[in-house]
Amino acid sequence: MASANVAAAPQGGARRAAPGRPGLAGRAGRAGPLTGFAVLIAVTLALALRLPAGTAVVGLAAFGILHNVLELRYMAGRFEGLLRGPFLRLLAALITGIVLCRLLPVSSGTRAAEILLAYVLLAAACGYALRSRPLWLAAALLVVAGAAAASLAFPDYHFVVLTHLHNVVPLFFLWEWSRGMEGRGRTVFRALQCGWVLVVPALVLGGAFDGLMGGGSHWTDRLSRSYTPPAWQHTEAGLRFVTVFAFMALMHYLVWVWFMPRYAPDATEAFERRVPGMTGRWAWGLGLGGAAALAVLFVSDYTQGTSLYAAVASYHAYLEFPVLLMLVLGLAPRTAGGGK
Repeated sequence: MASANVAAAPQGGARRAAPGRPGLAGRAGRAGPLTGFAVLIAVTLALALRLPAGTAVVGLAAFGILHNVLELRYMAGRFEGLLRGPFLRLLAALITGIVLCRLLPVSSGTRAAEILLAYVLLAAACGYALRSRPLWLAAALLVVAGAAAASLAFPDYHFVVLTHLHNVVPLFFLWEWSRGMEGRGRTVFRALQCGWVLVVPALVLGGAFDGLMGGGSHWTDRLSRSYTPPAWQHTEAGLRFVTVFAFMALMHYLVWVWFMPRYAPDATEAFERRVPGMTGRWAWGLGLGGAAALAVLFVSDYTQGTSLYAAVASYHAYLEFPVLLMLVLGLAPRTAGGGK
């Protein structure tokens, strides 16, 4: 879940950087992103339908750590005016608390603590974003409190919904990125994003692809416990939920591993200005090295590997949501290279 640190970038600097934006807009106007996404959607859906468990497990082992590193790099660069100062430190402290909860043996206490910390994180983001609008802030905090109460009452549903919601998050970043496109290209691009994030999962869950789906397996049943709401477990819907997760998770990984590094170079450049020693080579090396280590751990002890990954992944997963809140409210300042 994303993080929000609204130390807004100076307006004047943003305007001066605006002339540099057409390079990105020109690249965004090409057919590359459209063709690439169309091919990825088709190939990824075919894999997920025929081999849902294999796609989920191999995709996580191959791209899980790498996409964590590259997404954190993107957010730290693209939202450098937001993710800084005391607010960033507060978010980091709260997310570290969540990491510790995930490293401890699973219990009702650790699950409740993670849920509470997640909602404190959201409340902090609301407080920061709406501090000058007290009525809106009060309403937002009431919604957060109500959602927290529901999650604490139904923790199994909370974690399943959170897992799938995490794979929806790229839609918001891609939608925001596409503002650099023009005319019909932007419309088609956004339609493709809505297609894989919303339409394809709805069709899979509705049974439209049942005739194309592979049979279940022990691994499918095992994954179903994590990705299927409790009311639908031990039914044929379990295979559909695993298929949806496999499809959306692999698409999610590819957004950060393929699309953003290629088509959002301004975010990478901003990050490298901010952290000069962490060049692209280092970021990819860290991600690939972590992926190799995770793959070895998966082979030796899959349960321990997924537990460790879940803890490490908390930083990028929980950092997303405060940033998304700022995007929705129109309060996320741009990088110097992507001026408004």
